[in-house]
Amino acid sequence: MRAKYLYSGLLIALFVATANGQDATNRPVHDFFFFHGPGDFNRNVFYRNKLEFSLESGWEPINIPFVYNFVTDSTYTTWPLRYTLQPNIASVRWTIDKIDWPGILRGTTDYTFSGSYVNIPRGPETRYFAFLFGIRRNFVRPNWRMVPYFDAHGGVGNINAKGPDKVRYAQGQDLTFTLLNGGGIRYDFNPRFSVDAGASYEHISNFYLSQPKYYDYGINVWGSMVGFNIRIGKARPRLQ
Repeated sequence: MRAKYLYSGLLIALFVATANGQDATNRPVHDFFFFHGPGDFNRNVFYRNKLEFSLESGWEPINIPFVYNFVTDSTYTTWPLRYTLQPNIASVRWTIDKIDWPGILRGTTDYTFSGSYVNIPRGPETRYFAFLFGIRRNFVRPNWRMVPYFDAHGGVGNINAKGPDKVRYAQGQDLTFTLLNGGGIRYDFNPRFSVDAGASYEHISNFYLSQPKYYDYGINVWGSMVGFNIRIGKARPRLQ
C-alpha cells in the first residue's frame, strides 16, 4: 500500500515538473520523453566520477523460492511462514565510467554504497538493518529521459531472529547476509534530479551458520521499489 502512494506521488511530480518547464512553443509530449537540443544531452547527466545520493523505499509481499538455489543446492520451495518486507535504502552512487558500450548495452556503470532499514510488517521478526555494496548498469539512449537499469547488491546485516525463541520457520540467528536484485526505469528531470521505479527481489539468510542448531530457512520475497536521486556537488561544464 505504501509503495502505491509513492508511485502516485512520483507520477504527479513527473507531470508537474514537465509542465512547469514548458511554454506555448514547446512540444509537451516530446519534451516529456526526450531532452532537446544539439548532441546527446545525457552526457550531462551520466559521466565519469559523478556522485549521487539516492533514497529508495519498497514493498515486497510476494514469497518465492530462493532463486539462486542452483548454486547452493538448497531446497527450491517456499515455507508456510510468509513474510512481507518494506525496505528503506539510503545510498551513495559513484559513476565509474562515461557513456560507452555498443548497441543496447550503451550506458554507464555505478558502484553503490548503501545503508538499509527494513521494516517487517508480516513475519515473526520485526526489523532488519544491513550495509550493502552494489553495481548498477544504466542503459542510456541518446537524449532519452527514461533510462532502464539493472542492479545487484550484497551485504551483511542484523535481524531480531525468532528461531531461537522456538518460532518455526523463523530466522535462526541475528547475523545474516542479504542479496538484493532489481531493475526498472529511471526518469531524469534534469542533470541534478531524477526518480526511478521498478521491481526488486530480496534474500535474507545466515548462510547456514545457525545449523544444525537452528535450520536456515531464509527469506525470499519480491515486489516494487521507488526512489528519488539527487546529484552531489556541482554540475560539470555543460556539453552539447
